[in-house]
Amino acid sequence: MAIQAGNYKLGPDNATLRVKTGRHGAAAKAGHDLVIEVQSWEATLNVAEDVGQSSLQLTADATSLHVIEGVGGMQALGDDDKADIRKTIDKDVLKKKAIEFTSSSIADDGGRLAVSGDLSMGGKSKPVDFVVSGDGGKVTGSAAVKQSDWGIKPYSALFGALKVNDDVTVEVDGSI
Repeated sequence: MAIQAGNYKLGPDNATLRVKTGRHGAAAKAGHDLVIEVQSWEATLNVAEDVGQSSLQLTADATSLHVIEGVGGMQALGDDDKADIRKTIDKDVLKKKAIEFTSSSIADDGGRLAVSGDLSMGGKSKPVDFVVSGDGGKVTGSAAVKQSDWGIKPYSALFGALKVNDDVTVEVDGSI
Protein backbone atom coordinates (compact mmCIF):
# COMPACT_ATOMS: atom_id res chain seq x y z
CA MET A 1 0.00 0.00 0.00
CA ALA A 2 1.31 3.46 -0.88
CA ILE A 3 1.70 6.30 1.57
CA GLN A 4 -1.47 8.39 1.37
CA ALA A 5 -1.32 12.09 0.49
CA GLY A 6 -0.82 14.24 3.59
CA ASN A 7 1.69 15.99 5.82
CA TYR A 8 3.53 13.75 8.26
CA LYS A 9 5.90 14.61 11.11
CA LEU A 10 8.40 12.03 12.29
CA GLY A 11 10.73 12.11 15.27
CA PRO A 12 11.68 10.16 18.39
CA ASP A 13 8.05 10.20 19.63
CA ASN A 14 6.74 8.11 16.75
CA ALA A 15 9.77 6.71 14.91
CA THR A 16 13.34 5.49 15.23
CA LEU A 17 16.30 6.73 13.22
CA ARG A 18 19.23 4.33 13.41
CA VAL A 19 22.69 3.94 11.95
CA LYS A 20 24.08 0.42 11.53
CA THR A 21 27.80 -0.17 11.16
CA GLY A 22 29.94 -3.16 10.26
CA ARG A 23 33.63 -3.91 10.77
CA HIS A 24 36.60 -5.46 9.03
CA GLY A 25 40.34 -5.90 9.40
CA ALA A 26 42.65 -8.43 10.99
CA ALA A 27 41.20 -7.73 14.46
CA ALA A 28 37.54 -7.52 13.37
CA LYS A 29 36.62 -10.27 15.86
CA ALA A 30 37.52 -7.89 18.69
CA GLY A 31 35.10 -5.18 17.54
CA HIS A 32 31.34 -4.89 17.31
CA ASP A 33 28.79 -4.20 14.62
CA LEU A 34 26.91 -1.27 16.11
CA VAL A 35 23.32 -0.12 16.14
CA ILE A 36 23.34 3.60 16.93
CA GLU A 37 20.12 5.49 17.60
CA VAL A 38 19.68 9.18 16.83
CA GLN A 39 17.75 10.52 19.80
CA SER A 40 17.13 14.13 18.68
CA TRP A 41 15.79 14.54 15.15
CA GLU A 42 12.74 15.52 13.15
CA ALA A 43 11.49 14.93 9.66
CA THR A 44 8.61 16.33 7.65
CA LEU A 45 7.21 14.27 4.80
CA ASN A 46 4.70 16.05 2.61
CA VAL A 47 3.06 13.62 0.18
CA ALA A 48 1.13 15.46 -2.52
CA GLU A 49 -1.67 14.04 -4.69
CA ASP A 50 0.81 14.57 -7.54
CA VAL A 51 3.72 12.62 -6.00
CA GLY A 52 6.22 14.71 -7.99
CA GLN A 53 5.23 17.70 -5.83
CA SER A 54 6.08 15.87 -2.58
CA SER A 55 8.97 16.77 -0.27
CA LEU A 56 10.99 15.39 2.61
CA GLN A 57 13.17 17.31 5.06
CA LEU A 58 15.13 15.94 8.00
CA THR A 59 17.37 17.49 10.64
CA ALA A 60 19.31 15.54 13.25
CA ASP A 61 21.43 16.60 16.19
CA ALA A 62 24.83 15.01 15.54
CA THR A 63 25.52 14.94 19.29
CA SER A 64 22.45 12.80 20.02
CA LEU A 65 23.74 9.48 18.67
CA HIS A 66 23.75 6.72 21.29
CA VAL A 67 24.92 3.12 20.89
CA ILE A 68 22.01 0.83 21.72
CA GLU A 69 23.53 -2.46 20.61
CA GLY A 70 26.88 -4.01 19.80
CA VAL A 71 26.87 -7.38 18.03
CA GLY A 72 29.91 -9.64 17.99
CA GLY A 73 33.17 -8.79 19.64
CA MET A 74 35.26 -10.64 22.18
CA GLN A 75 33.12 -9.32 25.04
CA ALA A 76 29.84 -7.46 25.46
CA LEU A 77 29.83 -3.68 25.22
CA GLY A 78 29.51 -2.06 28.63
CA ASP A 79 28.12 1.37 29.45
CA ASP A 80 31.66 2.80 29.56
CA ASP A 81 32.37 1.40 26.08
CA LYS A 82 29.17 2.93 24.75
CA ALA A 83 30.05 6.30 26.30
CA ASP A 84 33.55 6.15 24.75
CA ILE A 85 32.04 5.40 21.32
CA ARG A 86 29.67 8.36 21.70
CA LYS A 87 32.61 10.66 22.54
CA THR A 88 34.50 9.40 19.50
CA ILE A 89 31.49 10.03 17.25
CA ASP A 90 31.17 13.59 18.61
CA LYS A 91 34.87 14.45 18.52
CA ASP A 92 36.35 12.52 15.59
CA VAL A 93 33.56 11.29 13.31
CA LEU A 94 30.71 13.82 13.05
CA LYS A 95 32.54 16.60 14.91
CA LYS A 96 29.26 17.96 16.31
CA LYS A 97 28.28 19.35 12.88
CA ALA A 98 24.66 19.50 11.75
CA ILE A 99 23.03 16.67 9.80
CA GLU A 100 20.34 17.69 7.31
CA PHE A 101 18.54 16.14 4.36
CA THR A 102 16.41 18.02 1.83
CA SER A 103 14.72 16.22 -1.04
CA SER A 104 15.14 17.50 -4.58
CA SER A 105 12.69 15.04 -6.14
CA ILE A 106 10.25 12.32 -5.14
CA ALA A 107 8.70 9.86 -7.59
CA ASP A 108 6.28 6.95 -7.38
CA ASP A 109 8.18 3.66 -7.44
CA GLY A 110 5.44 1.04 -7.58
CA GLY A 111 3.64 2.36 -4.51
CA ARG A 112 6.85 3.35 -2.74
CA LEU A 113 8.47 6.78 -2.79
CA ALA A 114 11.80 7.05 -4.61
CA VAL A 115 13.50 9.98 -2.88
CA SER A 116 16.51 11.92 -4.16
CA GLY A 117 18.10 14.84 -2.40
CA ASP A 118 21.10 16.30 -0.63
CA LEU A 119 22.46 15.03 2.67
CA SER A 120 24.63 17.50 4.60
CA MET A 121 26.90 15.93 7.16
CA GLY A 122 30.31 16.81 8.54
CA GLY A 123 30.18 20.15 6.74
CA LYS A 124 29.72 18.58 3.26
CA SER A 125 26.63 18.10 1.12
CA LYS A 126 26.26 15.17 -1.30
CA PRO A 127 23.36 13.58 -3.20
CA VAL A 128 21.61 10.50 -1.78
CA ASP A 129 18.88 8.28 -3.20
CA PHE A 130 16.64 5.93 -1.21
CA VAL A 131 13.15 4.44 -1.08
CA VAL A 132 10.45 5.08 1.53
CA SER A 133 7.65 2.55 1.94
CA GLY A 134 4.39 2.81 3.80
CA ASP A 135 1.85 0.24 4.88
CA GLY A 136 -1.06 0.56 7.29
CA GLY A 137 0.17 3.68 9.05
CA LYS A 138 3.81 2.53 9.12
CA VAL A 139 6.68 4.09 7.22
CA THR A 140 10.13 2.61 6.63
CA GLY A 141 13.16 3.61 4.64
CA SER A 142 16.88 3.06 4.47
CA ALA A 143 19.88 4.57 2.74
CA ALA A 144 23.43 3.37 2.30
CA VAL A 145 25.89 6.11 3.19
CA LYS A 146 29.61 5.95 2.39
CA GLN A 147 31.25 7.98 5.15
CA SER A 148 34.31 8.98 3.09
CA ASP A 149 32.03 10.70 0.53
CA TRP A 150 31.40 13.29 3.26
CA GLY A 151 35.06 13.55 4.25
CA ILE A 152 34.50 11.33 7.30
CA LYS A 153 37.35 8.93 8.01
CA PRO A 154 35.85 5.66 9.26
CA TYR A 155 36.94 4.84 12.79
CA SER A 156 39.86 2.46 13.24
CA ALA A 157 41.70 1.06 16.25
CA LEU A 158 44.57 -1.25 17.09
CA PHE A 159 46.84 0.47 14.56
CA GLY A 160 44.29 -0.07 11.79
CA ALA A 161 43.74 -3.78 12.48
CA LEU A 162 40.11 -3.04 13.44
CA LYS A 163 38.14 -0.76 11.13
CA VAL A 164 34.53 0.36 10.84
CA ASN A 165 33.25 -0.23 7.31
CA ASP A 166 33.10 2.90 5.17
CA ASP A 167 29.50 2.06 4.21
CA VAL A 168 26.89 2.42 6.95
CA THR A 169 23.13 1.98 6.72
CA VAL A 170 20.72 4.63 7.94
CA GLU A 171 17.21 3.34 8.71
CA VAL A 172 13.96 4.97 9.72
CA ASP A 173 10.95 3.07 11.04
CA GLY A 174 7.87 4.84 12.30
CA SER A 175 4.17 5.51 12.43
CA ILE A 176 2.34 8.12 10.38
